[in-house]
Amino acid sequence: MGHKVNPKVFRLSTIYTWDSKWFARGKQFVSSLKEDVNIREYLRKALRDVGLDSIGIDRTPKRVTITIRAAKPGVIIGRAGAGIEELKKKLSKEFYRGQRVTLNINVEEVTRPTMSAQIIGDQIAREIEQRLPFRRSMKMAIERVMKGGAKGVKLTLSGRLNGSEIARTETIANGSIPLHNLRADIDFARVRANTIFGVIGVKVWIYRGDVFSALPEAQVPTESAEHRPASSRGARS
Repeated sequence: MGHKVNPKVFRLSTIYTWDSKWFARGKQFVSSLKEDVNIREYLRKALRDVGLDSIGIDRTPKRVTITIRAAKPGVIIGRAGAGIEELKKKLSKEFYRGQRVTLNINVEEVTRPTMSAQIIGDQIAREIEQRLPFRRSMKMAIERVMKGGAKGVKLTLSGRLNGSEIARTETIANGSIPLHNLRADIDFARVRANTIFGVIGVKVWIYRGDVFSALPEAQVPTESAEHRPASSRGARS
């Protein structure tokens, strides 16, 4: 059997960066990590209908900044920012009661939701929970993704599909998914569909093309004078 690696984790520091950005030691690291997991679970339940893509968390000793990327940011912000203020109050009450921590929430729009694995996975899970035939849901999702400009997509569903007695795995793919190429921009997501027959797992891979400009300018190798061709060097007097 092969060793399966998360495509996004495999490309960390190459073309992707971390969703959580902070530093801690010892017990503080454990508590901060647990808090990050709980915040993401809370937000995914509270904002299930807004096309949630990712949640970034930045920490300093007295400030926490949460960046929410969603397909429908207006639903989160609300009229005159009332929705985001209400969300900030709920998060402060749930996680930072009695603590001197400043909580900031930023909302960013996902301009191409059909290229987001998390959004596509949530849509498939919602359709399965509504008892839509799983093959029809998968084929419709692949069609949406390919029309959105993706170079490849793969979907895998596991569990008691259509309520069958024996659990199985079904996979449908279109295009190419180069999982070994570190330059390949592959978005990946795992989603759970809770049905009356049990939990059905949904995995989504979307290949969005290659990335060649992820390194900062300071790290891009430049041609030194020693390795430059003689014709390009200046004449010495």
